[in-house]
Amino acid sequence: MTTNLFTTPRDLLRYAVTRFNTAQLFFGHGSTEAYDEAAYLILHTLKLPLDLLDPFLDAKLLPDEVAAVLAVIERRVVERVPAAYITNEAFLGSYKFYVDERTIVPRSFIAELIPEYFAPWVNEPENVSNILELCTGSGCLAIMMADAFPDAAVDAVDISADALEVAKRNVATYALEDRLTLIQSDLYANVPAKKYDLIITNPPYVNSASMSKLPMEYRAEPELALDGGKDGMDIVRRIVAGAAERLTDDGLLIVEIGNEKEFAEAAFGELGLTWLTTSNGDDMVFLLTADQLKI
Repeated sequence: MTTNLFTTPRDLLRYAVTRFNTAQLFFGHGSTEAYDEAAYLILHTLKLPLDLLDPFLDAKLLPDEVAAVLAVIERRVVERVPAAYITNEAFLGSYKFYVDERTIVPRSFIAELIPEYFAPWVNEPENVSNILELCTGSGCLAIMMADAFPDAAVDAVDISADALEVAKRNVATYALEDRLTLIQSDLYANVPAKKYDLIITNPPYVNSASMSKLPMEYRAEPELALDGGKDGMDIVRRIVAGAAERLTDDGLLIVEIGNEKEFAEAAFGELGLTWLTTSNGDDMVFLLTADQLKI
């Protein structure tokens, strides 16, 4: 493509939006529409502040800057990878994390509940001493939990050594090595024999029928981190089954299951699931107490 057709970020923005919409890209990894994703990719590539597009819209660009942005736009369209894999960064709440193809792009409704300490279920956050996160991936939720509960030790578990390498990088960025322990384990298998006040998890929960219909952007992510079996509950069943012996007497298990509420209720409804309110409604995250799990 002739780069001299583009001289400003405004030119590139218009082109990118048209290109993204024409290609019918899927947006679900931080952006919800073509304009926002185009603006993010352009600003990131040009090393400009991500929250300041307008002052730079008509700035004159060097030929190599134009070429760099066009290469990013082309990769997003042709390879259909999430933008986070192109920029190697993702945001969750006010936190920024390193990410690459070894983990799914951080996204979780549990993240919304952490700043409020899962109120009203956690009455005294300062008394939370031990936290376990299962299926940690890039380590994002574990890091947010360690930040929110500064008196707690956090164990973060994943079966994937590759994912834990990404998590290790993020833990180092937030200087939490002394309080956050990464553990390679198939769920509870290698977890220390101690009791936890909180167990949280955003596990693989996509059911088989939905897996076959995922857009290319999601299929670019590790299948291991998405596929939850026929009804999406294969991993969740194991998490629920093993939680009682790992929780303190007043401990809590908090599980994100995305759009799988129907299957979750079918699998665990007799336990009396409490559905927590998030920005997407009351059907994304459920809670069980230690007492409920002992039934």
